[in-house]
Amino acid sequence: MRGFKSLILLQLVYITSCMDQLHIVYEWTQLDFQFPTLDDRHQAISNGTFIPENNMPMGVEVFGDRLFITVPRWRTGVPASLTYINLKDNSTVSPKLIPYPNWGAHIPGPDGKPEIVSPFRVRADKCNRLWVVDNGKINNLGNNTIKYPPAILIYDLTTDTLLRKYELPKDQVKEDSGFANIAVEDRDCDDTYAYAGDVGKAGIVVYSWAKNDSWRISHHFFHPDPLACDFSVKGYNFSWTDAIFGLGLSGPNADNYSTLYFHPMASYNEFSVSTEYLRNQSLAENNFDAFKLLGSRGPNAQSSVSFVDPKTGVLFYSLVNLNAVACWRTTNKNYNMKNQGRIYMNDETMIYPTDIKVDYNDNLWILSNRMPIWMYGQLDPNEVNFRVFFAHVVDAISHTACDITPRSDILDKFVNKIKNVTNKIAAKVNPNSAATVSPFSIVSTLAASWILAFVIFV
Repeated sequence: MRGFKSLILLQLVYITSCMDQLHIVYEWTQLDFQFPTLDDRHQAISNGTFIPENNMPMGVEVFGDRLFITVPRWRTGVPASLTYINLKDNSTVSPKLIPYPNWGAHIPGPDGKPEIVSPFRVRADKCNRLWVVDNGKINNLGNNTIKYPPAILIYDLTTDTLLRKYELPKDQVKEDSGFANIAVEDRDCDDTYAYAGDVGKAGIVVYSWAKNDSWRISHHFFHPDPLACDFSVKGYNFSWTDAIFGLGLSGPNADNYSTLYFHPMASYNEFSVSTEYLRNQSLAENNFDAFKLLGSRGPNAQSSVSFVDPKTGVLFYSLVNLNAVACWRTTNKNYNMKNQGRIYMNDETMIYPTDIKVDYNDNLWILSNRMPIWMYGQLDPNEVNFRVFFAHVVDAISHTACDITPRSDILDKFVNKIKNVTNKIAAKVNPNSAATVSPFSIVSTLAASWILAFVIFV
């Protein structure tokens, strides 16, 4: 009986290790910025333009040797809302944020408006451009919210200069609009499309680089589900009615169209539509059934951000109530709980995964920020509150339902994984006496059990 309990313990540890493929590469208790001088920093704190506890990292993106981090102006005291850190600098795991493209872009002009107001998330395309969807709101969690027209800003990442700024037309912006996410279809650098989700007033604004024009598309699937508006994160219970939030674009098909996978945050379901319809407003409005319901993530599985890795076809997405990140292979015909994999889950380090990206070197990046605690309570400045996770995509999805390894190789990987963890934990199972079960026999038994499970469930 004791040996059986040990075997069960080993299996549980093994299962846990399969969901622990991410590595924390950066972490902060509070954000700080690389001011020109120390005196400038002291002055910013003194005059209230920098209030450390009011700065909340929201979006992440990686391009070249830079990791971009957005810091929306939710509250006052945010000196720069789009920043980056140098990935080549290994001197600290808590680097100071460098304003992008420079400090000048974040200083208010004569009209009181900076070049960059308050972006939530950004996207770097394959054409060396950084797409910034600027929400345009300052202090929207305070009493005196300042609103500027939302805009899409596109920067040249080779020269760090502004290529174009496009303010969204008034008829495409509603009273409660909030543009929190952007997806970019960059198959053709001269004919690129950007899709900005309106989380406040359900809709997608589609922008054409070639036409320098935009249009707004509406659909019932963009709206929140009234039965999925209750959230609970780290003891904080709240209701959010966020509309379309997660936006994940597949690679292009034979006709050079992509599939947009999307979901409202207040929803358990995932949806999809071909960009063939989104690129044409009248076509989208006249083809309601082109928007597809894929299936459900299950109870308590609301999701904010998502991202599709075009190479593997894996859709990554957050599970905000569960402090987790999960995945689904878009080549799988069925979108259900059985076919969804758990990438990472931790009730301390992954509290509110707020952004997910895959860079052009096939690396997965995730940012967690404890936002509900920051909004409804208070973060402890002595604890680590913000973390950036990293893993190669193939490692992140290994041993999950999203694994793209051929089946025979997966079984070999199971055995190798068990061999690696067995030696590390055998002593913990029975530390005061010699092991009653040899590591080899444990490996064989575990491998057999996993093969059986694999055959039954896969």
